[in-house]
Amino acid sequence: MERIFIFKTPDVPENLLSSALNIECEILDIMPDACTESEEYTKIPIYVSSWKYFSENRDSIQALNMADKSLVILYHPDEADYLTPDSLIYDFVAYNRPEIISHAIEQLTRNIELQYDYDKARNLNEELLSIGIALSAERDNDKLLNDILKKIREITRADAGSLYLLEKVEGGNEQNLLFKIAHNDSNPSDFTEFRMPLNKKSIAGYVAVTSEVLNIPDAYAIPDLKPYSFNESYDIATNYRSCSILTVPMLDHLENTIGVVQLINRKRCFSKILESPEDVEAYVEPFDLEDENIVLSLASQAAVSLENNILYNEIETLFEGFVKASVKAIESRDPTTSGHSSRVAAYTVETARVIGEETSGKFANVFFTDEQLKELRYAGLLHDFGKVGVREAVLVKAQKLYPGDLGIIRMRFGFIRKSIELEYAQNPDKSGFDKDIAEVDKALKVILEAAEPSFNSEDPVGMLRDYNKRFYIDVDGSEKPWLTDEELEFLSIKRGSLSENERREIESHVEHSTDFLQNIPWTSSLKGLTEIARGHHERMDGTGYPDGISGGELGIQSRIMAVADIYDALTASDRPYKRALSAETALKIIMEEAENNHLDRDIVNIFIEKKVYEFGVNK
Repeated sequence: MERIFIFKTPDVPENLLSSALNIECEILDIMPDACTESEEYTKIPIYVSSWKYFSENRDSIQALNMADKSLVILYHPDEADYLTPDSLIYDFVAYNRPEIISHAIEQLTRNIELQYDYDKARNLNEELLSIGIALSAERDNDKLLNDILKKIREITRADAGSLYLLEKVEGGNEQNLLFKIAHNDSNPSDFTEFRMPLNKKSIAGYVAVTSEVLNIPDAYAIPDLKPYSFNESYDIATNYRSCSILTVPMLDHLENTIGVVQLINRKRCFSKILESPEDVEAYVEPFDLEDENIVLSLASQAAVSLENNILYNEIETLFEGFVKASVKAIESRDPTTSGHSSRVAAYTVETARVIGEETSGKFANVFFTDEQLKELRYAGLLHDFGKVGVREAVLVKAQKLYPGDLGIIRMRFGFIRKSIELEYAQNPDKSGFDKDIAEVDKALKVILEAAEPSFNSEDPVGMLRDYNKRFYIDVDGSEKPWLTDEELEFLSIKRGSLSENERREIESHVEHSTDFLQNIPWTSSLKGLTEIARGHHERMDGTGYPDGISGGELGIQSRIMAVADIYDALTASDRPYKRALSAETALKIIMEEAENNHLDRDIVNIFIEKKVYEFGVNK
């Protein structure tokens, strides 16, 4: 039971109250010029004043915290005529009626206790509800554990506390006890995590092993027969005095202990600082059964929250591994673009981050949460996953002709050359031999040079057409062209190494990506990932693919990724079909793309002005 304090004015005899009262209480003097609402007291006090004192010091008395008018006014019979109507809200009792004084104070005490218990239960329920909501929402394990210990200490008014976690020893089935967090309001000091063997010798270890609750009134009075003992080293090193200790297990949903909460020194007032052993003696009391039940409940609730966080982190780790494996699958199909997905993700996230920091202009009201940045990162990593559905020969095509086709052309021109040599060997006139051989060798050279991808350069299409119209006699006697129609078509590609059909096949990777990503049951925070990845080849003027939507319909995330994707493709040094461009040249090109309404001009400006292009270099 909480202690009861009765504050009296100096002119009220103490023996009058002590002889009249049948309840255990402490009687103290009240001073009119000093507030007696001390934080040392945990219950609303009762005030007893004489009528004379009250009438002379009304303002000072009424300034005190008198909940439910917890004031008894004593008066002499000859003062009755002077009582004012506005004072009758308090209990008035005559000095010569001690039995009425006792009844009035005891009744007031019961009323206050009932109100106190009601308010305490209501506040506790509200506090537990808010704690439950807070614990279920917190995803940072370190913050979660700190919040757990802080809230438990506040509710129990514990001066200090610590939290331990059970931890498996690597490579075995044994467990350690990890001293994870420590709080001490009266004696704050540096804290470092450490591990200790899991056994019954320490108080925390005993609770961890047995899952029992230990409520120790005095740490220095533990019987020798107990298997556990109190470690005095902290007290000795810091001149602290540990007294009451409550240690409870953190039980998961299977009733397994995953940690331990230990509370030290339950204070009558939570804000009281224990500056000396004398303060501990005066203001520290044992933890009660209600504390045990509350802490056990909160510790178990915290254990479930921690368990959920661990599971949540494991799922995130699993998904992160899945994404990395997917990127690896992409790059194994197309090794020449290794690192592209990671760099695009890095450029995209960094562009979004700096856009979110803008306080003026078009992006003043644009902000990306951590979850949205995570969504962008995953979209960047997976934006090209559909390439696994594209034929590998097309995907890795480095020249305008496939390697096998080039081999056939070399063999063909070798055959043509041998045919000319054989023809001249049988002909006495050798005057045209050198010229004919030179033409064959030149044609092969032109064809092999034309097979190399070019960028904004002119290919010798006219000469190639001539080779398509020149014929030789094959081994079966049929007439064949030096260069087939299909070969001419491929060699006539003006930019890059892909024909229109092959380009459309490459572009189909967006559809393949969409088909793949749509089959994944994304969480609500990642539900936009598929659309973001799908739109990275769209253009502001609607001429992009696969949907041909314009900038007004295209989400800002896709517009950001489009800039990142094009810049990295221009500067990548691992593309066999083109040389890498310098950052300066690539930036000029994406500026031109913005001017032509292909890329979002504002995003390109941010990308350049904030030097985002430097961010992905080592990614």
